[in-house]
Amino acid sequence: MNTLETVFVALRTAQAQLALENREAKDRALQGVIDALDANRQLLCKANEADIAKARNAGMKAALIDRLALDAGRIDAILQGIATVIQAEDPIGKVRARWTLSNGLVVEQRAVALGVAAIIYESRPNVTVDAFSLAYKAGCAILLRGSSSALESNRALVRLVKQGLEAGGGISEAVALAQSGSREEVAEILNARGKLDVVIPRGGRDLIRRVVREARLPVLETGEGNCHIYVEPSADMPKAVDIIENAKVQKPGACNAVETVVVHRDAAASLMPLLARRLAGTVELRCDEAAKQAIGTPPLGLVLKDAVNEDWETEFLDYILAVKTVESFEEAIEFINRYGTKHSEAILTQDLAAAEAFTRRIDAACVYTNASTRFTDGGVFGFGAELGISTQKFHARGPMGLEALTTIQYCVAGSGQIRA
Repeated sequence: MNTLETVFVALRTAQAQLALENREAKDRALQGVIDALDANRQLLCKANEADIAKARNAGMKAALIDRLALDAGRIDAILQGIATVIQAEDPIGKVRARWTLSNGLVVEQRAVALGVAAIIYESRPNVTVDAFSLAYKAGCAILLRGSSSALESNRALVRLVKQGLEAGGGISEAVALAQSGSREEVAEILNARGKLDVVIPRGGRDLIRRVVREARLPVLETGEGNCHIYVEPSADMPKAVDIIENAKVQKPGACNAVETVVVHRDAAASLMPLLARRLAGTVELRCDEAAKQAIGTPPLGLVLKDAVNEDWETEFLDYILAVKTVESFEEAIEFINRYGTKHSEAILTQDLAAAEAFTRRIDAACVYTNASTRFTDGGVFGFGAELGISTQKFHARGPMGLEALTTIQYCVAGSGQIRA
């Protein structure tokens, strides 16, 4: 039996209604959601505590539990994300281009909603609200399928979102939660061709690959984050250590956290002792032989291991950092393009020519010069929220906001023209 069949129908009906809503109506409904979530913080925290207790009992690692957790600050961030979406321009109906043909036909290229979307995601309960708010403002109905580890949090969030929409005069049927937790439920979503318009996977490698492999409807693909920071000999080494520490430690479970530092051989002797001392007691280093030699005697508390080839292709999502020494700028480019996941890459240098060459030659959605990779985020980029980080090369790339949930429609106005 198709357990989601009625949900698909309800979402399609709701999206047709939502397509008729103007910006003022959508923004008023989203404000209702802010009010409902803000007024029920204790309920949200209680539901989240149940998820965290279950995760701890199951042996989930600390970095992933951190991704799962809601607290006052994170609830504030969720509310601020919705507020930013409210403030954003409504993309629907925006004329992207307009021209007149020689026969007098006027052609407009307008933005329209993608339709009914589904997002399949792991852990982070904030994604529940981020994805909903972007979809609603972009005129899309959305089916949310979070992980079983955040089930109680997601149930509470969606229940309050619906209450807020109703209070704000919105369309509560435009959002639904798939909550059985079964793989069969995911399979049903991936086979809902004609019932859903697009599916978005957001999570680890296995989830993304399964969706891409099995989906019979269009996929708006996000990617895992095997991110690198390349340290040039000209880099300011104390600043480099600050940047690397931030990119690894500030939130190691995030997809934009650095996983491998690539260091030029002429920079290793200056960088590695400083980095080893800074990360001792916090981060496990997995170094090649040259990087180990550059460290010398390991500082007290440093966990230092020999790197293996598998480390270069691993998104650790943990307090683990691999270090690869390269002989040249060319080798660094080749290494990063080979092992990177086209997410976020950085170069630390005072050589403007090297920075420009790195930016032009690295194949990634986001490329940084002298900054942490942790900034790759829809909220940070000013979108208010994000659907995820797209690492593909068509339709949307990088942090995906409102525009990613739109497509184009050609509107052609005539005065009786016929084609000869």
